[in-house]
Amino acid sequence: MSIRYLHTMVRVLDLDASIAFYKLLGLEETRRIDSEQGRFTLVFMAPPGQPETPVELTYNWDGDSGLPSDSRHFGHLAYEVDDIYAACAHLQANGVTINRPPRDGRMAFVRSPDNVSVELLQKGDALPRAEPWASMGNTGHW
Repeated sequence: MSIRYLHTMVRVLDLDASIAFYKLLGLEETRRIDSEQGRFTLVFMAPPGQPETPVELTYNWDGDSGLPSDSRHFGHLAYEVDDIYAACAHLQANGVTINRPPRDGRMAFVRSPDNVSVELLQKGDALPRAEPWASMGNTGHW
């Protein structure tokens, strides 16, 4: 048997807000499918140079009443970053809540506009502990 990773799909309520969030993470749109018959849009977003690892944003034109209010059952998306402190500062400066700050210089969690949990992991070894992150508490669920 052969298996190959294709993508992870998450449903979104506001396509523009979700695209903006994933762009803040550094992802770029790699493909888009609009289905008039199915009344949905699929937007695939991936890190630069990694089109084989996309997240698929599924937007149903007529709404999505089945979308849970807390997407924790999904688990999370995970992305490696070169500098976790800089990544969190960038997100925070753009209005994203850092739910689990990188107190350890290694791991942080944020949430998308649709409540999808996103883990950020420091590339390589953990960075030395630094403020304001080292003393920052958790906010909400992550």
